Amino acid sequence: MDRRRFFAAAGSTVALAALGANKIAAQEGGASPTAGHFDAATVKAIRDRIRPIGADEFKARQEQARRLMADNGIDAIFVEGGTTLAYFTGLQWWLSERMFAMVLPQKGQPFFVSPKFEEGRSREKLGDARIYTWEEHEKPIEMLRQGMTDHGLLSATLGIEETTRYYAIEQIQQRLPSLTLRSAMPVTAGCRSVKTAHEIELMQVANEITAQVYRQVQKQLHEGMGEKELAAMISALYGEFGVGGDALVLFGEASAYPHGLTRDVLLKPGDNVLIDGGCEVEGYGSDITRTMAFGQPSAKMQRVFDIVRGAQDLALKTARPGVPAEKVDAAARGYIADHGYGPGYKYFTHRLGHGIGMDGHEWYYLVGGNTRPLAPNNMFSNEPGIYIIGEFGIRTEDEMLITEDGARLLLPPAKSLQEIF
Repeated sequence: MDRRRFFAAAGSTVALAALGANKIAAQEGGASPTAGHFDAATVKAIRDRIRPIGADEFKARQEQARRLMADNGIDAIFVEGGTTLAYFTGLQWWLSERMFAMVLPQKGQPFFVSPKFEEGRSREKLGDARIYTWEEHEKPIEMLRQGMTDHGLLSATLGIEETTRYYAIEQIQQRLPSLTLRSAMPVTAGCRSVKTAHEIELMQVANEITAQVYRQVQKQLHEGMGEKELAAMISALYGEFGVGGDALVLFGEASAYPHGLTRDVLLKPGDNVLIDGGCEVEGYGSDITRTMAFGQPSAKMQRVFDIVRGAQDLALKTARPGVPAEKVDAAARGYIADHGYGPGYKYFTHRLGHGIGMDGHEWYYLVGGNTRPLAPNNMFSNEPGIYIIGEFGIRTEDEMLITEDGARLLLPPAKSLQEIF
C-alpha cells in the first residue's frame, strides 16, 4: 500500500458513501453528483488506447530475467504472490499463510508450488505450466524440494525476490540447505525498472486520465468542503473512466505536512489545495501532485510555487542516462536552498523522487547517496516541495521518463497555482 492509499484509507467510508449515493440517484432517475462530467468521446478515445499485456510480453519478460540471471550468477529466482509474480505471469495472487510461489529457472520453464484446492484458479492464467500441489496436511516446502530436484536445481544459487516473507526464507534455509540464497533484485528490479513501449503507453494513459480528473476537481472546489469529501469525489470521477483511483487531499496548513494531518480540514478562502494521487490502467499507475489556490493566492505562496517549479525544471534538465540518481536530487535541493529554503531537508523534507510502474513506489530512488546511473526507460516521479509549518506546503509532481538523450515529463507541468497543466 503506497502513501496516498494509506492516508486515503481513513476516508474510505466517505468515498463508499458517495459512490453509493450516486448509484441510488441513478436508479431513481436523479442526477448523480459525479456522473457525466466528461465528454463521452473523450472517455472513449482514452479507453480505446488501453491494451492489456499479452502472453508474448510475459514470455519476453521471463527471457529478459534469464539474461539477467546469467549476467549475475543466479540459477533461478523464487517469487511469492505479489507484483513481481503478476509482472512475469499476469497472475494476481494474495499472500496468506499458505505458500504459493513461482520458481523461474535460468534454463527451462517456470514451475509453481500451490495449495491443491487452488490449482484450478491458478491454471486460469498458468495454463499447462508445471504446478506442484500440496494438500492441507502436507508441507509445501517438500513440494518446492521436489520441483528443485526435478529441474536439477537442488544445489543452485537461488535468488529470493525482495518482498518474500521471512517464514518462507527460513523454511528454504532449514529444509534446503544445499541451496545458496541471494537477493534476486538484480533480476527483478533489472527487469521492472526499465519500461517497454507498451508499459510507457499504459502509464501515459493513466496520467492523461489523472489530468482530466484534476481539471474537473478544480471546478468543484467550494468553501467548507472537507479533504475526505474531495478525495471521495476524485475516486468517483476516476470511475467514469472505468479505472480505480484515489488521492491524498490536503488543505491550507495541513499541506505543510507532506502526508497531512489526521483530522479532516475544511476548505476556506485563501487556502491552497494539494492533491496527490492517481489511477491504475492495466496495473500501471500514475502519481501526480498539483497544488492550486482556492481564491487569490498570497504573494508568498506564489513565490514558493515559482521556486518549486524552478526546481522541478532543473531536475528535468539534469536527468539523463549515465547521470547518478543523487545528482538529480541535489540539483533540485540546491535550487530550493539557493532561493532561501534550505539547507538540506529543512523545507524540502523528502527525496526528489521514486521509481514508479506497477507499484506506486519502486526502484530506483532519486535521493542523496544513490550513485546508480540513470538508464533509458527508467520512470521516476519528479516531485520537489517546500513545506512551511504553520502556513502551507507546495508540491508539484510529475512522472519523468528517462530517454536516450535526456528526460521528459508525461504531462505538461503546472504553470501557476491557477493553471495546473
